[in-house]
Amino acid sequence: MSKKVEKDLDLKLEEGSTPAKATANGEEKVICEDIEETSKIVLTEDEENAMEELLKDRLPVIPEEGTKIKGKVLEIDTHSLFVDLGEMGVGIIYGKEVKDGFGNHRKKLKIGDEITASVIDQENEEGYVELSVREAIREEAWKDLSKKKDNGKIISVKILDANKGGLMVEVNNITGFMPVSQLTAEHYPRVEDGDKNKIFEILKSYVNTEMRVCVIDAIFDEEKLIVSEKEAYKEEEKKNISEFKVGDVVEGEVSGVVDFGAFVKFFPPSRKDSKDDADKLEGLVHISQLDWKLIDNPRDVVAIGDRVKAKIISIDDTRISLSVRELKADPWTQVGDKYKPGQIVEGVVNKLNHFGAFVYLNEDIHGLSHISEFISRYPGKNVDEVIQTGETYLWQIMSMDPKKHRMGLKFVGELKDKEKLMKAKEEKKSVEKESASVEAMVNKEEETKKEAKK
Repeated sequence: MSKKVEKDLDLKLEEGSTPAKATANGEEKVICEDIEETSKIVLTEDEENAMEELLKDRLPVIPEEGTKIKGKVLEIDTHSLFVDLGEMGVGIIYGKEVKDGFGNHRKKLKIGDEITASVIDQENEEGYVELSVREAIREEAWKDLSKKKDNGKIISVKILDANKGGLMVEVNNITGFMPVSQLTAEHYPRVEDGDKNKIFEILKSYVNTEMRVCVIDAIFDEEKLIVSEKEAYKEEEKKNISEFKVGDVVEGEVSGVVDFGAFVKFFPPSRKDSKDDADKLEGLVHISQLDWKLIDNPRDVVAIGDRVKAKIISIDDTRISLSVRELKADPWTQVGDKYKPGQIVEGVVNKLNHFGAFVYLNEDIHGLSHISEFISRYPGKNVDEVIQTGETYLWQIMSMDPKKHRMGLKFVGELKDKEKLMKAKEEKKSVEKESASVEAMVNKEEETKKEAKK
């Protein structure tokens, strides 16, 4: 029986006493004839039960493995750290965890510091409660990340690595991710041809640099940490954007061209004399807003470095949408002066898809010949078996809606059929004219007969 248990049971052995005596529940009892002969215990059953209850009440309970407990640093040496756990005894932390430090900033501990640790072993071979601070520190780090997210705190992070989707960072010794979409305009990789390998090279150039970011997602159970550079500059951008309103015209430089449009950088009025590129705002001109005509590739219209004027058509939080075409005359407002329903015109096939053919009558005006027009005339054939992209054919205008920039066309034939079609059209007009003349004569005769009767 250990000295600690003896103390907790309040057993007082009297030195030199034979038989040995002890007190339990306030009464003195003989527990053995010889202190060496521990088998001669003569306590009654009730007294034994009372002692068991006393033992249960007085002995400290060591928490199960995985439980977190608090204690104070007793002693620190090269390879271990001792922790005072009060009635539970002494805990010990081994090895690398001691060297790494503790807490959010990995501080080195000193005697008397209070720490939280997890129980690894309730009693190891040396008789200590073996502890680990790794999990406790990790939990503390995630709690801190959650606070940073809720508070919108701006922090500085080091870029550890890059992949084609974004950048790897470290916060509180936890690895996180910053998607490409969360980079500011200054760091967003703009590649002329959209080559993913070139984008990756730009992202890799940021490794070992530092960026200001905000935590936008921190989920401990999923080990998910997402940060954003854009979010760190959001309030500053909002302030600059507040200097503009929808309808304002800005002038800037094309900073990037992608498949869906072009980015344009420009200074807010309060910083118009600045030379720092970081003071610029950036807006997007969607591919549909680059020109009134249909555009398949924005790179055919603009290039990085071009100076352009654009109109602000919407402001959504920190996103600015621009339009270049709004500053150009709309060619569709005059379309009725040149084209009429029923008219046969020449048009170049611009694009074929599953619902028909897009056809340009001139540089600005286009129409759609629906797939149904081809199916009815050429059953069993695909559109590309009848017409080819880039070729000019004859079309008949079936409908027009200038406000919606729409024109319905019907395929008539190839250019070689033009003369025949025009001749047929003239003959039709002649027949219609002759029929009208005969109808007029008949009407005149009927009027004459009516007058005669009167």
